[in-house]
Amino acid sequence: MVKIGLADNHPVVQFGIKSYFKEHSDISLVGMVDGFDMVEEMLKRKEIDVLVMDLELNGLSSINLIKALLKVFPKLKIVLFSNLNEQVYAPNAIKAGVSAFVQKSEKMDVLASTIIKVNRGAIIFSDAVKRNMAMIAKQPKSERLYRKLSSREIEVLRYLSNGKKNKEVAEALNLNEKTISTYKLRLLAKLNVTNLVDLVNKAKTLEIV
Repeated sequence: MVKIGLADNHPVVQFGIKSYFKEHSDISLVGMVDGFDMVEEMLKRKEIDVLVMDLELNGLSSINLIKALLKVFPKLKIVLFSNLNEQVYAPNAIKAGVSAFVQKSEKMDVLASTIIKVNRGAIIFSDAVKRNMAMIAKQPKSERLYRKLSSREIEVLRYLSNGKKNKEVAEALNLNEKTISTYKLRLLAKLNVTNLVDLVNKAKTLEIV
């Protein structure tokens, strides 16, 4: 029996996962939290093999937090269960040690089979992501800059695209305002634009946000 924990702040998702796995023959839901600040405590209290986590979980301000979590719990497997664009977020998630990425639009049996495979040691990402990563690796550096945005750059870009000011982004990511300004300049250069409006539009066109 694979023991799973759920970290998701959407009540509908919590209810759906709890209901689906209630009578499941191979998977048992043993813990559930709605914020990243409670994940570590849940993992200490419960014996969890696979953590199913939303990438937009409250308190999960950086994918680097996932990397740090896996250092504390090295045997833990993580499946990201998200509405965000897999092709944008998966490369950095793979680097952080995540085992799989499942879109919330998928059927529940896809999530279940992914959990079972991941528990056995599989790394599961879509063929599109695998092709994309292989293609990125072969491209000249100048052609792949926008695809090689760091986790932090993507996070800053998401906040800026949601209309946040530098100061608000700095507070959300626990960074200083000058650092956010530096990230913004780097994003402008990488996406080859000169102002924030064009930056946001380019990010949307490339499905980065």
